[in-house]
Amino acid sequence: MADFQTSTHKNKWIFTPQKLMEKYKDANQRAIQSLEKGTTYLENKSHKEPDSNGVKQSRVKPLKIEEEKTLHVYYENKIQEVCGAFKFPHKIQATALTYYKRFYLCWSVMEHHPKSVMLTCIYLACKIEENHVSAEELGKGIQQDHRIILDNEMLVLQSLGFDLIVYSPYRSIEGFINDMEDFCYATNGQVDLLEDLHQRVVFEADKAMLTDAPLLFPPGQLALAVLRRANEELVVLDFERYVQSILSRQNSAHTMSELNQALNAIEDLINRFKRSDDEEMKRAAKKLKYCLDAGSRDESKKKDKKSKHKSKRNPQEMQMS
Repeated sequence: MADFQTSTHKNKWIFTPQKLMEKYKDANQRAIQSLEKGTTYLENKSHKEPDSNGVKQSRVKPLKIEEEKTLHVYYENKIQEVCGAFKFPHKIQATALTYYKRFYLCWSVMEHHPKSVMLTCIYLACKIEENHVSAEELGKGIQQDHRIILDNEMLVLQSLGFDLIVYSPYRSIEGFINDMEDFCYATNGQVDLLEDLHQRVVFEADKAMLTDAPLLFPPGQLALAVLRRANEELVVLDFERYVQSILSRQNSAHTMSELNQALNAIEDLINRFKRSDDEEMKRAAKKLKYCLDAGSRDESKKKDKKSKHKSKRNPQEMQMS
């Protein structure tokens, strides 16, 4: 069985908050620089200026990191909705969300539309978690062209570095819930409430997966953080005593204080999380459309230049090429 401690998940895809922010900034700046090669940006996007042919064209302004984040929250929610509609297991939802988050550490939404990437991430998650659904079936189920899914498949795989094994908190939650049963019997905990606790924990884990927590903390700590949140409501057991028993059994190098610090940080991320406001989403989506349209025009210009360049070659040059 694969081991998280030696996995690419742990060694390549867990970051410090500072490093994670650097990645978001770098992706955003690279996209802006790429678009600026063919487009001029101003704060007032309604401003128009003649191009080389005297035709007035709108100048586009790029998305800020916060606006990209608004779009990510929206589409990550969509991943959960689609997975729920197909009744996929939680591990598929978690894997798809993780793929999506990792992809946009390499790219900006101004380069690849999150809607297309979202669908491809779900498709790949189904593959890797052995719950195969064809691209046609997935596309039909959400009324989207399945070719979008397949067109992005290699791009997403390469962006993930082909690191496809994902450790989600849901598997850890299952293990903790089973372990808690023995602990409840031994300490007079409320065994009859364990099923209710389990349901509440999964609900809390779904919220945690929409934050940056999966990129900052290992799945075991995510699971403990949402278990603690759920237990605070239902009071099934003495949670701190339970965690101390785990640390002693595993001879962990971490102290209770260090672990609590991590759990508090995860809880803070969950508490600060907010779903995308409709108006904010509309504004960000409108700006994204301008950016992608500008990028498409730039690509078309490059193709036209190449075509004209070829047409100017003499027959001998064309034959040699």
